[in-house]
Amino acid sequence: MPTTQPIHISVMTGKLDGLRAISTNTRTNAYCIKQNASGDADNICTKCYSHTMLSSYRKNMQPALQRNSDALSARMLGAHEIPRILDAVFRFDAHGELINDTHLANLCAISERNPRTSFALWTKRNDIVSKFFRTTPKPVNLILIYSNPKISSIMRRPPRYFDRTFNNVLEHEFVDRQNCTGQKCADCLLCYTPGNGVTTIVEKVKKY
Repeated sequence: MPTTQPIHISVMTGKLDGLRAISTNTRTNAYCIKQNASGDADNICTKCYSHTMLSSYRKNMQPALQRNSDALSARMLGAHEIPRILDAVFRFDAHGELINDTHLANLCAISERNPRTSFALWTKRNDIVSKFFRTTPKPVNLILIYSNPKISSIMRRPPRYFDRTFNNVLEHEFVDRQNCTGQKCADCLLCYTPGNGVTTIVEKVKKY
């Protein structure tokens, strides 16, 4: 039986300092490429931090993230390939986006294999999520956060199967509602804590 672990786990920096993540390659994701090049000023994907980082000062991350893209989207991982994770909280796709339903199924398998960890996945791919969870139970330790693509328009009610929405606004907008600004995720954990009653996350648009 192979012992090589195909999944790369990243140690995060910046706002995500103190957390680890399983991410994929934004630069080869067809959905990300299309959205980033859309030219729509109201689309947060046109201001994507991941595209900026992976094409410049974090370019050396691409090979590892591409291996994740390939491993997670091509087939279901074998039991021996699913990483054992001991973290209290863990991020899925700090870079990248859901590629297909196999990708989502593998993230669910990782969540189920590690029941003591609270996993959080940010995604805009409601099409993949809604189709998949119609026939597959969602892991109880997986928090799904709908990443609202439209800037300056707060989405309060999460789509079906999602637990929260994540919204980007301009710095001067909805200042009293910005509950994800000026702090590290590991010090806050608002997004990663299940059952806290918070369904709407609002952050000011970052400049890169």
